[in-house]
Amino acid sequence: MELVPGFVALLQPFAMTMTAPTFDSLTTIMAGWVFASRRTVTRMILAAGETADKHFSSYHRVFSHARWSLDGVGLAVFDLLRPVLGEVVMLGLDDTLARKRGRKMFGCGMHHDPLLSSRSKTITNWGHNWVVLGVIVELPFRPGHYFCLPILFRLYLNKAKAEKHRRGYRKRSQLAVELLQLLCKQRDNVRFHVVADSAYGGKTVLCELPENCDLTSRLVKDARLYDAPPVRQPGTNGRPRKRGERLPTPEEMLAERCRRVELDVYGRTEKARLADCQARMHAAPERPLRVVAVEALAGGRGQEAFYSTCHEATAEAVIAWYASRWSVEVAFHDSKQHLGFEEPQGWSRKAVERTAPLAMLLYSLIVLWFAREGHRAYQPLDCPWYTSKAEPSFADMLATLRRRSMRQKILSLALRGPGTRKVKQLLENTVAMAA
Repeated sequence: MELVPGFVALLQPFAMTMTAPTFDSLTTIMAGWVFASRRTVTRMILAAGETADKHFSSYHRVFSHARWSLDGVGLAVFDLLRPVLGEVVMLGLDDTLARKRGRKMFGCGMHHDPLLSSRSKTITNWGHNWVVLGVIVELPFRPGHYFCLPILFRLYLNKAKAEKHRRGYRKRSQLAVELLQLLCKQRDNVRFHVVADSAYGGKTVLCELPENCDLTSRLVKDARLYDAPPVRQPGTNGRPRKRGERLPTPEEMLAERCRRVELDVYGRTEKARLADCQARMHAAPERPLRVVAVEALAGGRGQEAFYSTCHEATAEAVIAWYASRWSVEVAFHDSKQHLGFEEPQGWSRKAVERTAPLAMLLYSLIVLWFAREGHRAYQPLDCPWYTSKAEPSFADMLATLRRRSMRQKILSLALRGPGTRKVKQLLENTVAMAA
């Protein structure tokens, strides 16, 4: 099975990061990935059909032995996104668990499972933990909605697995800094702004941010905040002060008089009490921050605190930036549910580190293809019982890519004689129902 030319054109920059035979095999794998019912390499070969004309081991070796860089492919995807990005590129940073089975699979360990855990009970699960950096973008076909398109990845090894595989242990936040420095160094003429939750809002990330990158994250309600250090007077003895006067914590800020605002976040309007100030954290006294404390008046999540290194920004902008982080969770969900992020079964180091991230890169390419040309061919299914749906989901984008590719294949058949048009229409409708 071959994909539509518009999608194949998106794969062409990958040819600069690998050899011609590897690129040819990868193109076949991507086509099989779109149509396969289960995302293992053998299933992809079956789904690719007659285009998979090599020995099956050639496609396995693309992940386990071939010489190509996953970072290079991710940067190529970023360059494809560049025309639809603004002057400041918004980034989303988070980690996700890919549940696995098998004790000999590289990098598998016990990790926190956020879906099964609750606030009172923590549950761990066996699998891989991936730190993912994606580009948050608003696409023209759906204004007002943000997509997070993953581009760079790192596999996190807990202390036991790092020792077993004789690799230095690095925290998730250290892996996140590595991804940010890689992207910001390779594209040093671009201004970035990364949005992350509290796991990546500590001093490890804040103090190691690249010069061309800002950060917006959560803050604990009892955080120690300080004013700027006073100007040192001439003739003063002793070490210069690093911090100024102690400022109220976010919780204390909400205990005082606050202004009431209406926030447009997560697709709805919420009324809340809000207080903000310019302050500095204890861990990074040299960096001014915009600190925002907010409390929902009806429903919501109670009292929350956020900060941004864009210290001149408004409080509403900081909250809106953080709200766009939810698109990262949507990308994780769609990659697992519709592209089989957790299904590849490679066990060697290179196979593990390359196969699963390709599912999220494919997610980014499908969304980009749909924004370029796929939305014009989108045909929503007639569902009278589902009247509230107004915009296409990722499942609709994937189904549209499958339908257009199958249509291309059907129209290439040399069908002649009466009834040909009805046969083609019947095949198209059958594919639409299957997609």
